[in-house]
Amino acid sequence: MSVTELTCQEIVELVTEYLEGTLSPLDHERFERHIAMCDGCSTYLDQFRDTIRLTGRLGEDDLPAQARSEFLAAFREWRDGD
Repeated sequence: MSVTELTCQEIVELVTEYLEGTLSPLDHERFERHIAMCDGCSTYLDQFRDTIRLTGRLGEDDLPAQARSEFLAAFREWRDGD
């Protein structure tokens, strides 16, 4: 039985599920095999982990009101496709 390897794009799409531990055992194995062989995706995963670690320390009050408003507006525009 041949199992196709994950592409870098698939790694990007699955990184959250990987970190949350919700990938199937097969996809988890495929993910880890790709990460072990791909420096770019390994770096991406490390950056994702660092971002989670660092932003987990921030509270809503840590962000100035104007910056918060700008971030929310940018997110709304992105989400709505504008």
